[in-house]
Amino acid sequence: MRASTKAAMERDPEGSRRVSLLELFFDLVYVVALALISRHLVENLTWAGVFQTAVLLAALWWVWAITAFLTDLYEPQQVSIQLLMLAAMLGSLLLAATVPHAFGSGGVVFACAYVGIHFSRGLFLVPTLRGQEVQKRAVRIFFWFSVSAVPWIVGGLMTDEVVRAAWWAGALAIDYVAFSLGYPTPGLGPLPTTQYKVTAAHLAERYQQFFMIALGDAILVSGFTYSEAHAGPASSGAFLVAFVSTVLLWRIYTHRAGEVLPLAIESVVETRRFFRVAPYTHLVMVTGVVVKAASFELLIADPLDNAGWAMVGLLLGGPAIFLIGRSRFEYEVFGRVSPSRIVALVVLVVIAPVTVMLPVLAIAGCACLVLLGMALADTLRSWGKHPEPPKPGL
Repeated sequence: MRASTKAAMERDPEGSRRVSLLELFFDLVYVVALALISRHLVENLTWAGVFQTAVLLAALWWVWAITAFLTDLYEPQQVSIQLLMLAAMLGSLLLAATVPHAFGSGGVVFACAYVGIHFSRGLFLVPTLRGQEVQKRAVRIFFWFSVSAVPWIVGGLMTDEVVRAAWWAGALAIDYVAFSLGYPTPGLGPLPTTQYKVTAAHLAERYQQFFMIALGDAILVSGFTYSEAHAGPASSGAFLVAFVSTVLLWRIYTHRAGEVLPLAIESVVETRRFFRVAPYTHLVMVTGVVVKAASFELLIADPLDNAGWAMVGLLLGGPAIFLIGRSRFEYEVFGRVSPSRIVALVVLVVIAPVTVMLPVLAIAGCACLVLLGMALADTLRSWGKHPEPPKPGL
């Protein structure tokens, strides 16, 4: 650990690429966060509940993603950066704990925690980086988080759930779009390309770790639900299907594209293009896993119930959302999309109306078979061949 100095604030390009233990410690909060979000979805299986869950997940993801960029752009061994990480960790834990009540009595707390995380970061970095060119980057980011803070706080003060969700969705739109455009700020313009200096190995590992956390949520839900269910043949079969589905999601994510992600980041000529899309691609894949995890709770608890449209949406929608993100991920790494991804998506859409009257376990089995088919197609396509070099399609 080093004392903070202006000259040492930015990450040394020749320094260690390893993820720090503090970053892994920070990630523990999101084990709790994803578990509570998947539970929120299970308890609110309506269109309004789905929208609320999406807003909560997008907010928590954005705190994690911006914190990951912080530790990639700045030296993680600095005392000041570590203190910022701990502050973000406390705020993230507060966000996670408030998820069940975010659209009720905890709205103001949730909004203030989100705004406080980003405000505290800007209030520290802007004066600390005084006299350096990178201060302008901190000013741009702080400006836009100041703009989005208004709808965040206003939304938290609203008593109507729908109105609150609308205000918060607007605030998130500001945060996400400003990032995509490079934080264009009056008097400063957007971020120049020279200020998008990422450490490929570090940033790739951070995304991979978060995806593993999402899979951990699926395993956690499966284990806890099965421990509370009657361990009969149906529940045991559902538990097995849930486990195999989780393994297949892991396999499909890591196969080739996940393995060479660091090389793909390094090979992108204009790093800013990677910055613009990487957070969104992984958010889509993580969303698919969270939806799938939510389905496991209902699947294992009542495997022989008739599904209905809500359960079909969970059981088939989770893999479909994941495949959409995975297809984009493959394009980012290899500049193409495998036909098996398209076929799998078409199959999930086609079988949805047919499966609505089937038992939950049967639908889960169908989704598992679709994932298995795609995993086998990936394996056969690469069998005996040298690993394909990345050719980013950004």
